[in-house]
Amino acid sequence: MSASPPPWSRHLEPGTDPATVDLLEGRSLPLAWATGWRSEPARRVLRDGDGAWTTADELRSRTEAVARRLRGAGLVPGDRVLLSGPTSVASAVAHVAVLRAGLVGVPINPACARRELEGIIADARPGGAIIDDDQVRRWVGELVPDAVVTSLDVDLPDGPTVRLDDADPDDPALLPYTSGTTGAPKGVPLSHGNLLASATAVRIAWRWRPRDRLILCLPLFHMHGMGVGLHGTLLAGASAVLHAGFDPEQVLVDAAAGATLFFGVPTMYGRLVEAAGAERLGSLRLCVSGSAPLSADLHRTIGQRCGQVVLERYGMTETVMLVSNPVAGERRPGTVGIPLPGVEVRLADPDGEILVRGPNVFSGYLDRPDVNAAAFTPDGWFRTGDIGRFDADGYLSIVGRAKELIITGGYNVYPREVEDVLRSHPMVIDVAVVGTPSVEWGEIVTAYIEAVDGFDEEAVLIWVADQVTHYKRPRILHRVEALPRNTLGKVLRHELYPPDRARGR
Repeated sequence: MSASPPPWSRHLEPGTDPATVDLLEGRSLPLAWATGWRSEPARRVLRDGDGAWTTADELRSRTEAVARRLRGAGLVPGDRVLLSGPTSVASAVAHVAVLRAGLVGVPINPACARRELEGIIADARPGGAIIDDDQVRRWVGELVPDAVVTSLDVDLPDGPTVRLDDADPDDPALLPYTSGTTGAPKGVPLSHGNLLASATAVRIAWRWRPRDRLILCLPLFHMHGMGVGLHGTLLAGASAVLHAGFDPEQVLVDAAAGATLFFGVPTMYGRLVEAAGAERLGSLRLCVSGSAPLSADLHRTIGQRCGQVVLERYGMTETVMLVSNPVAGERRPGTVGIPLPGVEVRLADPDGEILVRGPNVFSGYLDRPDVNAAAFTPDGWFRTGDIGRFDADGYLSIVGRAKELIITGGYNVYPREVEDVLRSHPMVIDVAVVGTPSVEWGEIVTAYIEAVDGFDEEAVLIWVADQVTHYKRPRILHRVEALPRNTLGKVLRHELYPPDRARGR
């Protein structure tokens, strides 16, 4: 009796045997990229929003020159290099050159504070830095006097000819830091195999082809923009237009000018759907949303106004991409879809925590043995910290974070469920639900709300009482001007605290 195909086989094109899928074919992204550049040297690859196209041969030559300079300055394979700059061709060249040279990129937010930079440097111990911002570059020079520090033009002496694209799948490639939405960021060592496996999985699942052109406004210090947008474009032999910031009008201009893909976060889609000419979004072959939950209401609104059915997916810094709604199948609002090729997903008993494993999953946090002991099950599955559930057709929904679970009067309340209900109220712009300590109840369901003018707390409390079971109802409402967020729109829940004025129920 033959074994049933893996769940991820539903992402494959008809007639494809899952046994033939090799996510590590090519050994590393740099080797796969360089092979493609040599085969089609004149192919257009990258351009800045208002700039000229960089061809495959130009990208190969520029990244090779930068790699030689870095190695000529004394950096050796395995050394860590801080990377910081806008979403631009110059930033992409620096990033790719670091990987080609066998160095380990440490992407950092260009807007980071000195205190944040000090923490990353103390943990990562970099030997070099390619930094766009003058002030951040000075800080690095002061904090790491012996490091090779340069700007995005990498104004270093030409180096000798060195062997490039020589990394093995197990060799380190990147050391990003977690977003810190629940506490201090942790270093996440990702191997060349991790990056290649994930980029190959999304290339297959999203039918990424050389003819595709991506509109990329996401920051390159984050896995969504770098590990999916940039890496996937180069692996597919496709092209991308890079924008240092998000301008809805420019995205719609690019859509009308022949682009086929757009990757964004929910806040971007919220602005796009309200922009003049929003219907142009419907001309794109594929729109992908991630990094924060896309509400089912916004998903439907985009479909109604733009004729675009957004594909929502799920990933983490520690795993790159994990799960995606299908390209050639139903894209279900409120779900993140089915496991990507090569990825295994199961739910832990009894709480439903999402556990994953696959060639895309990292092997543990940098120098954090205590954390790693708790982060993996004894049989090697990574504990994501997210709580999920599968529907009858195998689509995964994320209910919330394990650490965000609210236990009130002995009942479990997942914030995401309550938030989705509150977001559907016309007075609520956005909301975050947390637990406030209570002697009587253990915790009280508490909602922090961004609201429209004329917000009526009493009316919302009465309304929500009819929408959810009694123990899930918020007993405290706080109206806030803006929820605290990171760069990609994730709410920083650990920064929420009870303000002086609280309304209790």
